[in-house]
Amino acid sequence: MSGEPPRAAVSSFAPLRQKVFAVLWAATIIGNVGSFMRDVASAWLVTDLSGAPAAVAMVQAAATLPVFLLAIPAGVLSDILDRRKFLIAVQLMLGLVSLSLMSLSLSGLLSVSSLVALTFLGGVGAALMGPTWQAIVPELVGKADLKSAVALNSLGINIARAIGPALGGLILAALGAGVTYGADVASYVVVVGALMWWRRAPDSDDALSERFGGAFRAGLRYARASRELHVVLLRAAIFFACASAVWALLPLVARNLLGGGSGFYGVLLGAVGAGAIMGAIVLPRLRSTLDADTLLLLSAIVTAAVMAALSFGPPQWLAVVILLLLGMAWIVALTTLNGVAQAILPNWVRGRALAVYLTVFNGAMTAGSLGWGAVAEAAGIRGTLLIGAAALFVAGLIMHRVKLPVGEADLAPSNHWPEPLVAAPVENDRGPVLILIEYRVPKTERGAFLRTIRKLSAERRRDGAYGWGITEDAADPEKLVEWFIVSSWAEHLRQHHRVSKADADLQSEIARFHVGPDGPVVRHFIHMDPPRRPAGSGKGVKA
Repeated sequence: MSGEPPRAAVSSFAPLRQKVFAVLWAATIIGNVGSFMRDVASAWLVTDLSGAPAAVAMVQAAATLPVFLLAIPAGVLSDILDRRKFLIAVQLMLGLVSLSLMSLSLSGLLSVSSLVALTFLGGVGAALMGPTWQAIVPELVGKADLKSAVALNSLGINIARAIGPALGGLILAALGAGVTYGADVASYVVVVGALMWWRRAPDSDDALSERFGGAFRAGLRYARASRELHVVLLRAAIFFACASAVWALLPLVARNLLGGGSGFYGVLLGAVGAGAIMGAIVLPRLRSTLDADTLLLLSAIVTAAVMAALSFGPPQWLAVVILLLLGMAWIVALTTLNGVAQAILPNWVRGRALAVYLTVFNGAMTAGSLGWGAVAEAAGIRGTLLIGAAALFVAGLIMHRVKLPVGEADLAPSNHWPEPLVAAPVENDRGPVLILIEYRVPKTERGAFLRTIRKLSAERRRDGAYGWGITEDAADPEKLVEWFIVSSWAEHLRQHHRVSKADADLQSEIARFHVGPDGPVVRHFIHMDPPRRPAGSGKGVKA
């Protein structure tokens, strides 16, 4: 036996040797345990306040809707604010939400409307916090440990998912919802303390630092232009919209179909978390034999089977086993889609594009929860689970034909563009800027050139352009000019730093069509406002 397996095992936990990462990682687990305890209390409490499926589904929707609405702005904020201070502020807000839930519960004043409203505020905090937690990981560990750190974060979430619901269910059954919410408040004290202990280096500011509006538009522009991202978003939306049926109705399944109490509901959620940990362990082996499309199809089939099995009201011990399978399938689907999204995104827009992915994910979960709650009002819990299972199974087979991107392109910055030639310094906010790239292409190569250069359209738009085209000189058909427009001089300079090595290879392929002693000619034209006429300089009016 070689020594490779032990080295791999050690490297998986290497980030924990970094003290700051270890402290924040542990604090995150404690905070997530508290959040899962709060969610168990809320989900179960609404079944006491109102047994209507629509009310139960509304609480689930209130938790996910803010992420759908705010994930993209949160991704922008994580790039332009001090992340440590931002996280502390969000944690304090979430602590106040749980404190309010605790006070209302202990006083007997908690209602469905107040529960939904406070759950919504908790979702706002989760939406603001999610992209920032992901963004700080590269600050805490070296590049060599980054993948292991990301994997440890996923493991930490699933540890909390396994512990939090079960512990929350036990406290809820023994001491009531008020104490359960109080335990969540205490978890925020731990997280805030860890963040205050962390001495983060201040952000550096430079002339090309993005502001909220520009960064927001750049993220949306990239998402609109990336066809690979579109495929990931479509696959995620279909899967999670169908699979959300089991999450929207699980409290009612535990109470009405399985005859369990709040403690049993916590055990069911704990089984999902334990199954997710098991799935994370076996996933590397599955990846060695199955591609991403097959893994997602397998997840859809298993999740559909779980929903169908739950509809028949199995014994409680069997339901726990079934929920283990749900956790395994769920983590495989989440990890597969998130991994593909990570693989196709360059670093400069990763947070914002992942926020778009989170928006679609939570939008699908929100719409699905509301939709399946309405279906349950008409068809009942059993019928809705069977309908959801059939929809997910059919959708999985159909979407399997829409292949996920491989994500093997080298997206590291190429830095091969020379700085633009200017006669005098240009103010960064001047614009728009028109860039012309002149090629001389023989007539015999025109067709191949046009087919190749059109691939640049998406790349130019992803990196900052809002217009692109290719034109020919009417007097000289061999002179072809590519043009694109960006909003400002600063945005064009950012383009220089965003071009990836894969895009550089494409541009080199295009440049080979050009004939002449020198390379393609690049020119930059900046918008100018026409001079204003002096007052009173117009033509006089005859009497």
